Amino acid sequence: MAFFPVTVALAGDQVPVEAFAQRGGYSLPKLSPDGKYLAVAMEQGEDHAVVIYQLDDMSHVKSLLKMPKFQLPADLHWVGNDRLVVELAKFVGSLDRPELLGEIIATDVNGKHIDAMFSREWGLESHGQTRSTDEGYALVAGKPPKANDHFYMQTYMWGDENNSWLYDVNAGTGIRHMIGEIGVGDMDFTLDPDGNARYAYGVNKLNKYVTYRKQNDHWVQLADNGDDSRFVPLTFSQDKQHLYALTSTKGGPMALVQTDADGAQSQLLAKDDFSSIDHIQWTPQSVPFAAASATGIPNETMLDAKQPLAQIYQGLSKKFPGEFVDFSSFSEDGNMLVFEVSSDRNPGAYYLFDFKRMKIQKLFAETDSIDPAKMGERIPMHFKASDGTPLEAILTIPPGGSMNDLPMVLLPHGGPIDISDTWFFDNDAQFLASRGYLVLQINYRGSNGRGPAFAQDGYGKWGTRIQQDLIDGVKWAEAQHFADPKRVCVFGASFGGYSAMMTVIRAPGMFKCAIGYAGVYDLAMMYDKGDTHESTFGKNYLEQTIGKDPAELAANSPDKLADKIDVPVLLIHGEEDQRAPFAQAKAMRAALDAAHKPYEWLTKSGEGHGFYNEKNIVDMYQHVQAFLEKNIGPGGQAN
Repeated sequence: MAFFPVTVALAGDQVPVEAFAQRGGYSLPKLSPDGKYLAVAMEQGEDHAVVIYQLDDMSHVKSLLKMPKFQLPADLHWVGNDRLVVELAKFVGSLDRPELLGEIIATDVNGKHIDAMFSREWGLESHGQTRSTDEGYALVAGKPPKANDHFYMQTYMWGDENNSWLYDVNAGTGIRHMIGEIGVGDMDFTLDPDGNARYAYGVNKLNKYVTYRKQNDHWVQLADNGDDSRFVPLTFSQDKQHLYALTSTKGGPMALVQTDADGAQSQLLAKDDFSSIDHIQWTPQSVPFAAASATGIPNETMLDAKQPLAQIYQGLSKKFPGEFVDFSSFSEDGNMLVFEVSSDRNPGAYYLFDFKRMKIQKLFAETDSIDPAKMGERIPMHFKASDGTPLEAILTIPPGGSMNDLPMVLLPHGGPIDISDTWFFDNDAQFLASRGYLVLQINYRGSNGRGPAFAQDGYGKWGTRIQQDLIDGVKWAEAQHFADPKRVCVFGASFGGYSAMMTVIRAPGMFKCAIGYAGVYDLAMMYDKGDTHESTFGKNYLEQTIGKDPAELAANSPDKLADKIDVPVLLIHGEEDQRAPFAQAKAMRAALDAAHKPYEWLTKSGEGHGFYNEKNIVDMYQHVQAFLEKNIGPGGQAN
């Protein structure tokens, strides 16, 4: 029997597992134009609602709009002092961001006059106007600079992959007028302050990024240099003098630029040779005044230090040391501001800043179950992969522990393409760290935050180079004496679950156990099961990212290589998973059985792509903890 040193604190001193499983809290706070009301998305257990508070008395709920089961507000938009537009989403599982439904409703501040602006379920019957149901998908594309009960809506209709439409919608009556269209599907529109569609951009059905500019009433595609260069038009300033955009040269990291209204005379505002620019802070007049890199610890650079809001921002950053300040919502006169404060330990808290009174008031925390003081520090670092490519690693340190030969869990992120781990609070990483394990996350090739070429470098390399990047990260952490080489496991969800099996296969002897959660284990199965293959875009995405050759698919599928797995395995899966169907887990289980390999099995009925029920999440975390303790011993430090 292996002997593991017992250095963990008493179990009673640990953060309860329930703290990491609790669902509930507040998000998306938006100030009404006159600054009298605050709309908030609220989650309590499995229930979701939009709550409108009267700002001068936050104990007073002006209205409560409950969502149907498995639905939630995806975004909130005040279009008038008394009118709120709500974009709807649904859960496909806790591992994915909520999936936009493409449906939009509107409500008065008092919770009355609730109407569908775009809906596949029910038509609009309001103020004598009638409209049939909408067979398509819609998003809010923007709003006029001054609230007038109107908003702009871009739509895509089922059965038509070759067109995108733009409408001006009266949120009071639901009446819409078409103001733009383009003969390309799934495009986003960039409008000037007068409501004119000036740009259309996005990924077409061939999974290729394209940008179009309106010239003389015609859409003209910007030149394709064939080198992954990109131009992403973000917004026009309200004085119509400038356009702000993200640009990538030869597929490199995205930089922030300012151009004239026609996209010419570009001026560089912010760039980073390693990372794309992100975390942009905007004035109410749609002018950026600060930005930070997408990787590492975000450290905002002031684009114009003399800008009054830049000075306010710097003052708030000093007031909350070690935290990231993000401006969330302004009143229309600019006198009221809601901002968020968050960090690696803090999931987030929202504050109200009254500019006239120069007073800050805390509104609420995103969740009340997490005590930031008991969470572990997350440290972004760089290392070189075996082929010399620089990569980012993020280490989460057990609270009160040191980075010295700790038992370690490799935690690969999902995706894999255009998804990344960041410095901000990570629930799985903090749970593992609270149990005394060092946690290693790698932004491997294919990850977001480094530009389109880095993301596309993961195409066709799911089971090869991506896995080698993860293995190289473990070797680096061991060489730095952060991790004890004899006490390393891998735990991943979704594509991370795939990687949990593949790293063990590609690096025999490196790991002591593997945990796959809602993973994909048979690549060929993705072409006939799951929701990815159901659209033309999805099919093209699969062909680009994993290929179609049956031999290659089999050579990179864990269920076809189960005989090479030399460690105990824990498989966790939701039986109603649509993204990585339950058939994937059953195929992996059958392969392990056939190869006579040891494994443990945890599934839950009614769960999708990641557990959502709090009791099921607690059970999952308890199984993970017990499995790790059995195979690499208890953690080195815990609070």
